[in-house]
Amino acid sequence: MVRKVVLRQMGGSIGATIPKEIADRFHLKQGDEVCVSETAEGILITPYEPDFARAMAVYERGAAKYRNALRELAK
Repeated sequence: MVRKVVLRQMGGSIGATIPKEIADRFHLKQGDEVCVSETAEGILITPYEPDFARAMAVYERGAAKYRNALRELAK
């Protein structure tokens, strides 16, 4: 879904308002942090941090590989 939003001056920055339907779909509320990245297509605003997602993927591979050892350590 593509929506146009109006940019507004917010102190020393420029802000955009996220439409309620989109905020609801992504469970965003006031005070939540989002990541803003530059891409080849433009600006990407996402509630997911790419570095965290990569770190979790590495963790999941390690947890699967060493499942038995982790289970023993948890005792």
